[in-house]
Amino acid sequence: MAEADASRNLDLLAALSHGTALSVGCYCEDESRCHRSLLRGLLTERGADIAG
Repeated sequence: MAEADASRNLDLLAALSHGTALSVGCYCEDESRCHRSLLRGLLTERGADIAG
């Protein structure tokens, strides 16, 4: 996620989250052991609007 393209995409998603509802679909039962928790953290660091 440190690559320029990935970082720009995360910045874009964070910016879009302030005007658009976004969701991530996944089949993992436990979010704490899933990529969703990593993505949530990365987007939160970028100021995304995260709904509980």
